Amino acid sequence: MRILIIEDEPFAQAELKRLLASVSSEAKIIGTIDSVEKSIDWFQQNPEPDLVFLDIQLSDGLSFEIFEHVKFKCPVIFTTAFDEYAIKAFKLNSIDYLLKPIRKEALQQALDKFAEMKTMYKDAPSFSISPEQVHQLLNFRQPSYKSRFVARVGDTIRHISVDDIAYFFAEDNVVFLVAKSGSKQIIEYNLEDLTKVLDPARFFRLNRSYIVDIDSVVKVSKYFNSRLAIELKPPVKDQILVSRVKVPDFIKWMDA
Repeated sequence: MRILIIEDEPFAQAELKRLLASVSSEAKIIGTIDSVEKSIDWFQQNPEPDLVFLDIQLSDGLSFEIFEHVKFKCPVIFTTAFDEYAIKAFKLNSIDYLLKPIRKEALQQALDKFAEMKTMYKDAPSFSISPEQVHQLLNFRQPSYKSRFVARVGDTIRHISVDDIAYFFAEDNVVFLVAKSGSKQIIEYNLEDLTKVLDPARFFRLNRSYIVDIDSVVKVSKYFNSRLAIELKPPVKDQILVSRVKVPDFIKWMDA
């Protein structure tokens, strides 16, 4: 049983490998991937595995984006921190969900289900899932997004409304909030956490370093190798690029 693990947390990768080894002697891990972009490249260059364990939140976005760029029929088991009720409601199209932290018993049940389905559909397997179905998981419950952030400057603590935020950027493992006025504050978040608490209709993660508000994007230009170059306000000294993989999602976000 050839298994591909798509998971951006090293500890979660190691724990899933340990659990798989403990419940199945047939499990062979053929690769571990930590981002949407690397996953898309992997599927474009390699034959399908027998089974994929897929984390919903990856370092550069939601794993649902993978389905919008590549089509594959192998079964997928999502790993997620969503609450148990959402998991039960969205066991769609021969797909299972494991709630983090993953329990050995739950993993065994998921593998048993996979084995039963593999036998049932041996002659005509069909495990594909549409983008519409996977996006239902996000719409199951209305998320509560942050309306303000706390920033500390010396002994002073102040709050900043999301309406006043232009963008966030990471530099040397520190994340800065840049206001529309141009002021810059350090906040105690990383970019991965910010993608979970910001309204995706307003904020978009351009790359590993920047999350921007829609009103901060002042110019978008075509760039080498099907990428896009972005100009922001307040302006930044660095060149900001959107990878070719994220370009369709970025355009869709701007056109919403």
